[in-house]
Amino acid sequence: MKCNENNYIQRLQHQKEDALEFIVDKYLPLMKGISHKILAPLKNEGIIEECINDIFLSIWNHSKKFHGDETDFRKWICSIAKFKAIDYYRRTTNKKEFARDIIVEHVEKSAEDELLLMEDKSDLIRLINQLEPVDRKIFIMKFFLGLRTEEISLRLGLTESSINNRIYRGKKKLHIKAANLDLGGNLV
Repeated sequence: MKCNENNYIQRLQHQKEDALEFIVDKYLPLMKGISHKILAPLKNEGIIEECINDIFLSIWNHSKKFHGDETDFRKWICSIAKFKAIDYYRRTTNKKEFARDIIVEHVEKSAEDELLLMEDKSDLIRLINQLEPVDRKIFIMKFFLGLRTEEISLRLGLTESSINNRIYRGKKKLHIKAANLDLGGNLV
């Protein structure tokens, strides 16, 4: 059976590759338009292309969750495109701000200060790696990537209070471990 206007949604939900090809052919201009509108200020075509690929991958992976007709499908994939593009925009702007902070840090610190800072960071990374995987992800997102608690909550599917509790408990664990390792307990 070949994919067409009447059966592409059902074929997509049954993970038929010809349905994905049909959707790419039909909706690529729309996905490009949505992504470009949100990501254009970044002036990076590579990020826009990566976002578009991620949109179609998400449509493929979550197709079984869709229920409705062709009009609903169009609205559904447009919302996926919009939110993926927003995620890419936030991720990219957060990385740029993080990089800018690092550059300013390097200009203002002496070589001795840099060495001490790098040692502290490597000790901290070693301690964070001893946490449970979920707590490790939370700490990396919060303290290394600078994400807000609500963003972490959305990405990990946990409540904000759960994330705040894990951060609190994780800090206590890290403080105790740092004290036991004679790192001064000042890492967190």
